[in-house]
Amino acid sequence: MQHYVEDRIYRLAHMQIPRVRRRAPVIRTILMLAFWAAALPVAALLGFPWTFLTGKITFLYRMGMWGAWTGVRLAGVDVQTVGIERLDPDRTYIFMSNHVSNLDPPILLPLIPRRTSVMAKKELFDYPILGKTMRLGSLVPVDRGNREAGIAAVRAAAEVIRKGINMTIYVEGHRSFDGKLLPFKKGPFYLAMESGVPVVPVTIVGTQEVMPKRRFSIRPGTVTIIFHEPIEPKDFGSRECLMAKVRAAINSGLLAKYRG
Repeated sequence: MQHYVEDRIYRLAHMQIPRVRRRAPVIRTILMLAFWAAALPVAALLGFPWTFLTGKITFLYRMGMWGAWTGVRLAGVDVQTVGIERLDPDRTYIFMSNHVSNLDPPILLPLIPRRTSVMAKKELFDYPILGKTMRLGSLVPVDRGNREAGIAAVRAAAEVIRKGINMTIYVEGHRSFDGKLLPFKKGPFYLAMESGVPVVPVTIVGTQEVMPKRRFSIRPGTVTIIFHEPIEPKDFGSRECLMAKVRAAINSGLLAKYRG
């Protein structure tokens, strides 16, 4: 499967595209953004009032996941999954993934069984409607530049997990420029040790070619999401040991040229 994925991405990346078709990626990108822009008023008119009246985020969450997934497909991105059958939809997990592109969240999050939370910039919570919605959705505010705030974010994330909500974390903290893994942040592994739920390493393959960092247009292509074998709490060992296991799993799914 790994050789098949590498061959598909290599051929897509080196395909000779006639000049008349070179504008297609920009057009598809604009189509995706236009779709998302058109979906926002619908969410505002239907999803937000329903959420505030009922106090439940499920309807708005499903709208958001459907919109994210549909927008990516309109941009010409084909998504394949590997190993998703390893997941028990009734269990709560911490998903730890690599991160190379702005397309990673709208591709990965809709694939997570049941609802997942993420960590978001604390400044976003200052906007009245958006902040209230994010709190109802159990998103976790984080201040990357403040260590004490980071500890508080880990504790808040542990509370979310105890409610039975998954957590999805990009463990590098930032997008990678070259597709290779950056050093991992320590916070996600403190969270795993404290919450005691299985950790699922996730490798995103292909978004580096489809939409690398600092490029606006999306090149149609195939993205593969690899869900590795869950690491059970009894197999964590120390925090450093767990970090090494997660890194080895994510790295094993990358194309050979991106492996560290």
